[in-house]
Amino acid sequence: MVLSMVLSVLLLLVLVTYTACKTHIVTCRLNNPRPLLQKYQQPGDLIIGGIASQIFMLSIEIDFAAEPGMTLSTEPLLLAKNYQHILSFAFAVKEINENSRLLPNITLGIHIHDSYFKAKWTYYSTLLLLFSWERFVPNYQCDIKNNLVAVIAGLDSLTSRHVATVLDIYKIAQLTYGPTPVMNDKTPGLPFYQMFPNEEHQYRGILALLLHFSWTWIGILVMDNDNGERFVQTVFPLFSKNGICFDYIERMPELPYIYDMWSSVEKGAEIYDKILRSKANVVVAYGDSYSMAFFRFWAYASELKFMKNAPKGNVWIGTVHFEPASFVLQRTWDIQIFHGAISFTIHSSDLPGFHQFVERMNPTSAQWDGFIQDFWEQVFNCELKKPEMDLLEGNICTGEEKLESLPGLLFEMRMTDRSYSIYNAIYAVAHAIHSISSSQLKHRVMAGEEGLYLQNQQRWQLCSMGDSRVYHMHQDFALVDLLDHLLRTLSFNNTAGDTVSFDQNGERVANFGVINWVMSTNQSFHRVKVGQMDPQAPPDQAFTINEDDIAWHRFFNQVQPLSLCTESCYPGSRKRVKEGEPFCCYDCIPCPEGKISNQKDMNDCLKCTDENYPNRNQDFCIPKKISFLSYGEPLGLVLASFALLFSFVTVLVLGTFMKHHNTPIVKANNRSLTYALLICLLFCFLCALLFIGIPEKVTCLLRQITFVIIFSVAVSCVLAKTITVVLAFMATKPGSRMRKWVGKGLANSIVLSSSLIQSSICVVWLATSPPYPDVDMHSMVDKIILECNEGSVIFLYFVLAYMGFLSIVSLTVAFFARKLPDSFNEAKFITFSMLVFCSVWLSFVPTYLSTKGKDMVAVEIFSILVSSAGLLACIFSPKCYIILLRPELNNREQLIRRKRM
Repeated sequence: MVLSMVLSVLLLLVLVTYTACKTHIVTCRLNNPRPLLQKYQQPGDLIIGGIASQIFMLSIEIDFAAEPGMTLSTEPLLLAKNYQHILSFAFAVKEINENSRLLPNITLGIHIHDSYFKAKWTYYSTLLLLFSWERFVPNYQCDIKNNLVAVIAGLDSLTSRHVATVLDIYKIAQLTYGPTPVMNDKTPGLPFYQMFPNEEHQYRGILALLLHFSWTWIGILVMDNDNGERFVQTVFPLFSKNGICFDYIERMPELPYIYDMWSSVEKGAEIYDKILRSKANVVVAYGDSYSMAFFRFWAYASELKFMKNAPKGNVWIGTVHFEPASFVLQRTWDIQIFHGAISFTIHSSDLPGFHQFVERMNPTSAQWDGFIQDFWEQVFNCELKKPEMDLLEGNICTGEEKLESLPGLLFEMRMTDRSYSIYNAIYAVAHAIHSISSSQLKHRVMAGEEGLYLQNQQRWQLCSMGDSRVYHMHQDFALVDLLDHLLRTLSFNNTAGDTVSFDQNGERVANFGVINWVMSTNQSFHRVKVGQMDPQAPPDQAFTINEDDIAWHRFFNQVQPLSLCTESCYPGSRKRVKEGEPFCCYDCIPCPEGKISNQKDMNDCLKCTDENYPNRNQDFCIPKKISFLSYGEPLGLVLASFALLFSFVTVLVLGTFMKHHNTPIVKANNRSLTYALLICLLFCFLCALLFIGIPEKVTCLLRQITFVIIFSVAVSCVLAKTITVVLAFMATKPGSRMRKWVGKGLANSIVLSSSLIQSSICVVWLATSPPYPDVDMHSMVDKIILECNEGSVIFLYFVLAYMGFLSIVSLTVAFFARKLPDSFNEAKFITFSMLVFCSVWLSFVPTYLSTKGKDMVAVEIFSILVSSAGLLACIFSPKCYIILLRPELNNREQLIRRKRM
């Protein structure tokens, strides 16, 4: 509540001042009298310059017409964590100067200024590194001992670009300790080295992370500057191409001028509220080193403006700049909104001695450090006693405060990745200088009172006389070129055992680590490495992550979060994009029949292979069963049993007729045709066995051909018997000319001619398109049918039609002969048998066409057995009854008496 009131009063003060400026009551401008006090200056033979970034200075100067110069100032905003960067400078130089083997007889010095996160102060600080410390005159240098060999600068990319603009003119090598995407379009030839790998590797790592967890509905939060726009323009097509959609792309206001602060705070609060209300649970954040600290301002303002706490958590994904940090005034603010965040960072190691070095730092021991005073007073909320101040009120600093007592948001004792990059950059310059001093060019190098420089090199000098002093500017271009060459080919192991080298683009060769940030309620946090991104590895092995080690935001109850526009389409369904919405927003519809989807969120359903078929839920394919009518299954066994049974009965009937060969009832109706008919029926029953079992080439060729020819002979015998009966009665009439036709010749001719026609059709069939074994994978969904392909269905129907024609003719003739005397007449039985025969085969056609697989074969076998059994039963059962059960009726007298009756 107290913080809310303080912030409200501050914003009110800003608003009043802004209103006064707008109404011309006062004239407002930025003023910053203190930056020149912030410097670190340690002398040496060779100087390494540094541009740090830790202080935001905001103030208002109000000039009244009557009394100009009246000033209202605010305290600087200190990003206290970045003070460690200055300590890493000092620690690295201290180690190098104490190492007699690396740079013998050469002492490194450091000059560090702050950029104040402002372009004008960055330019000014860079010029101070190049020219006099006593008196600032651009392009003139009064101290020849100030041999600047390289500048380590650029926590943020804009700072790097501003520094490079100046260093490019004077050809000074620059090493940055932060990612610098805007330097990709730097001036060709500028000595420039980046202690971070190419930032685009992070973009691919973020994409791999999103795809790994199937986060397809995300939000983007960037700084409202060129870097943020470049990031959006880069990742938008890359992510969209890989199935990632964006719920929002918000641009966070940059560090505002004082008169824009209120509108910036309002805009930031609205952005934060929009993030909380979004369905996207994943926020990809990209910004500068101070972005997280400023975003905490917007979150705090949102809670004040909208009077509500955060209703849900988010998974924050960030690049290397996404690191927990606070301005000093935020030390008590909640950081739980970032619990479970995931970011990328380069590898850093704990250096021996760094922790002890930091522990020993205090305002009295840091003789070269001009930064420590403001840092110490702000982080410990006290005031250092100065010689010119006799009496201090409030909390007085003792100088013995412990840095390890500070929360991690303000200061860390372990070396951060940026400090580690500074450390490696200074060592890289030192190793390059060592290579120069110990190389084959040593005879061209002189180490004298004025430090290290190359002899006989052309110098650019501009001299003028003033105040009895000579100012001149010189630069050893050969030294710069040599340093540039050596740095590009440099490779060494630092004191932690890590290899430091650069690629052809001047970028550090290193892996990115994937860090999970675990926040505590006491303003502390710790890093958990959960994966890595290795740019040198093959694409499918570049990104690795251990999701079991990740701590998610407490809102998700330690369950992996989802970030989808639409709930996943489960296996068995597919996505259908909603019209007018991003492709990540869709409806889920079932897969069409015959297709499956075996994964979530499939764009289209898949068709199973011919050997498989979809299961009921249509989420995986089941192997099809092989289907054919076999003897091992009940249906095949029953049909085979009936075929053998009817064959056995036929044999018994044939044997009975042959045993009673000379009896009148056997003689009465042409014994030869009777025997031929019985033999044909026997083969008809047996040919049904050709349809059972695995279809093979021989059985496929024989089964239909054998069946139609034998049946044609059987029907021809029936037809011949009927015609013989009719002609026999017609021949008994006085003067009938039919007597010459009565006899075995006519019957044999009918049988042979009818059978020959059918056989001729079958020969043509076999010659043109014979049957063959085939596999049908499509007729039945769940079965692969082993069948005989008939070759030409036309021929099959043609032979069946011819057999039907013979049957109809036999039925017609028998129907007209049904009233002839019973003793000689089989016409009634033949008529009934032909009715059964025709009925069976007429019903066979639609049934055959409506069935598939082995059922189709079973129908044909059934038709063969039933029609053959009909002929056997209807024609021969009455005669067998007389022969076996009524033998007294089987004599000539009885036949004549019955005829007379």
